[in-house]
Amino acid sequence: MDRRCFLRSLLSATTTAMIGATALRSLPAHAGDAARFASARAEHPWLTGWRSVTTETLGPATVPLQGRLPAGLAGTLYRNGPAWTERNGFRYDHWFDGDGMVHGWHFNGDGTLTHRARMVATPKFTREQKAGRFLYPAAGTAVPDVQPVRNNDDANAANTSVITLNGRLFALCEAGSAFELTPDELTTLGPTTWRPDLASLPFSAHPLVDHDGTVWNFGSLAMLGGTGLLVWKIGADGQLRSASVLETPTLGYLHAFAMTATHLVFMLMPFDYREGGGPFFERLRFTPDRPCRIAVVPKAAPDTAQWFEADFTAAYHFGDAYQRNGRIVVRTVRHDDINEARSPMQAAMAGDAAHAANSNASLRELHLDLRSGEAHWEDTGITGIEFPLFDTRSAGNQGARLYAPAMQGDTTAPYFNAVAAYDVARGRRVVHRYGRDILAEEHVFVPRPGSRNADDGWLVGTLLDAANQRSGIAVLDARHVDAGPVAQAWLPYAVPLGFHGTFAARA
Repeated sequence: MDRRCFLRSLLSATTTAMIGATALRSLPAHAGDAARFASARAEHPWLTGWRSVTTETLGPATVPLQGRLPAGLAGTLYRNGPAWTERNGFRYDHWFDGDGMVHGWHFNGDGTLTHRARMVATPKFTREQKAGRFLYPAAGTAVPDVQPVRNNDDANAANTSVITLNGRLFALCEAGSAFELTPDELTTLGPTTWRPDLASLPFSAHPLVDHDGTVWNFGSLAMLGGTGLLVWKIGADGQLRSASVLETPTLGYLHAFAMTATHLVFMLMPFDYREGGGPFFERLRFTPDRPCRIAVVPKAAPDTAQWFEADFTAAYHFGDAYQRNGRIVVRTVRHDDINEARSPMQAAMAGDAAHAANSNASLRELHLDLRSGEAHWEDTGITGIEFPLFDTRSAGNQGARLYAPAMQGDTTAPYFNAVAAYDVARGRRVVHRYGRDILAEEHVFVPRPGSRNADDGWLVGTLLDAANQRSGIAVLDARHVDAGPVAQAWLPYAVPLGFHGTFAARA
């Protein structure tokens, strides 16, 4: 069968599966109560991190920088996250469901910073704004009286991450198209179709950029009721190079993947569907008695794989991966509580401050022997970690230094209040604690212009000051994280917590 015809048939089949599973049946409401959440937030200000916005735009607001911005650090931190979570008294109860709001934190070069944010104007968001209620299926909340969807972009919240590619900006979600935005005003231009027969197919929220600027990504057909992975290869010029179908031997969930100089690594977590209707994460049941299946995919042949098995691990995010002496080592964050893994911070979404808890996730290493085909896990002893990032210039034959938000000392919120740097091989950690009332988000590594040395650069991360109801941004020297911010700025308002971001250096 012609490859394009095959993909077209695949899209038709998976879309039909999605509509049959969720979109054409009216389900009982199962969600939080907006008024109850508002009451809880008044008593526990840190719940602002999970509140809903009520306006489509924020800012622009220009504020002074405290401290001194390092010479060479110029550009914009873009971030994305679920922000619109309530309509007409109905509140989503799953953090992954809110419609996406993209933020631009722009360093102006004159000692000031300008922040602006705008909702991604997906078909879902635009139609629901007009209707005044949620209309379409959500990933984790049962929405009453849902409307039929033609394809998965009708339910695309575009709420997880962002990427810049050849001067273009895209908002990303797990199960649908990338939505292009203007880099300055953050105006939505629309969904991206890399090739006509690939319209609306999943383009995940965690693409990885190769050393030559090539972007690799995947689309999980399990999100649409099928099996298999669509492996995307986009050139540095923003043009599609290939879209390959990797057949998978079993049903498996994955949110992200890892990459070495020559291979892509996909880990499929086994699950079954609970019988009956309902949103994806309500129906999904991880099966820890079955092993994870790991595909090691050559970049030169992305429709082929060497398959491994390893003990079950629930993981959303990966750190670095490296290859040495015929082995690949992948670092990932493990969630021990598989129910919590299906719906992180669910109590916070419900306004249940007494039972809200951050996952005490741990960093593990997956060792894959390419010659014997054997795989095993090794614990690093690092706990209380999520959203790990690293300098992609790090050597490809040894572990990189990881940077991640952390929990340190007393805190008013069950969330990260610090940022840490981890030298895993040496068992060393350095940390900066922002304070008991600060909620710390992912910190992106930004290389120092002109430098080729790994970890020579800065960490740029966003913060929520619950006590003063304001959001902010901090810049730290990546080699001296424990010295704290070299520059910091605070907005006159607070925004909900998000997930992931990227830094676009000024040309």
